[in-house]
Amino acid sequence: MTSPAPPKLAPLVAHGPSLQRRLFDRGSTVACYVAALIVISPLALILYHVLRLGLPGMTAEFFFNLPKPVGETGGGVANAIVGTALMVLLGTGLSVPIGVGAGLFLAEHGNGRLGTLVRTTADVLSGVPSIVIGVAAYGLVVVPMGHFSGLAGGVALAIIMLPTIVRSTEEVVRLVPRSYREAALALGAPRWRVIQQVVLPAAAPAVLTAVLLALARAAGETAPLLFTALGSRFWSLSLTQPMASLPVYIFDYARAPYDDWNRQAWSAASVLLVLVTLVSALVRFTVRRVPRR
Repeated sequence: MTSPAPPKLAPLVAHGPSLQRRLFDRGSTVACYVAALIVISPLALILYHVLRLGLPGMTAEFFFNLPKPVGETGGGVANAIVGTALMVLLGTGLSVPIGVGAGLFLAEHGNGRLGTLVRTTADVLSGVPSIVIGVAAYGLVVVPMGHFSGLAGGVALAIIMLPTIVRSTEEVVRLVPRSYREAALALGAPRWRVIQQVVLPAAAPAVLTAVLLALARAAGETAPLLFTALGSRFWSLSLTQPMASLPVYIFDYARAPYDDWNRQAWSAASVLLVLVTLVSALVRFTVRRVPRR
């Protein structure tokens, strides 16, 4: 007696995603590309417009000469470039130690009332208009000194940079794995040495990026410098004297009733844009080259 033959099974046929799912996938991909292009397009339009009007005037004379007196054509922005660099460096030097220290405090010991107060203060300060910060710096530095100065400009830029550095440092330090701290503490290292030699080096590239973002924002601020550094048409390397800067130069020349000055304002805007882009690219390149410890 033979056993009955097993029933034949239908062959397996691979079915791909349904037409509805494929259409939804394609539509979602196209929507993401469109959203990305919308985000990029304002920056691309600004770069195109500023560089189109500013590049023709970016000659060697423009970079290495001082502004000409009213009524004369030509001149340059050498003093404004140097003044901007000095005040941004001063602001960075003032804000980075305070901002990184406060960020470390918030990340490591910021769960109490003092941490909440510092965090709230940084958040509120980041939303204060830059012109208000300029007025505050005017009252804190310019009034006691009795005159405008590059020092006052640097202090105003430091206040603008501070909240970005504080909050960014807190966030990136919190991302350092807890096992790093526990391993160092298990070896007998005190808490301060764990922060100094383990936590901070691990977060250093991200902290450097945060400083860069704050620096780029400060370099383009105009309102606080109008109340503090004021500007100058001459060489002024002394921080105790009024100092030229690219944002104030652009502001003054863009609203002047002279076509030559308007062209120079576009060229100065291009210089500022190129400088910020170069610093950003340089720091990002450096961060990638720095080995994580």
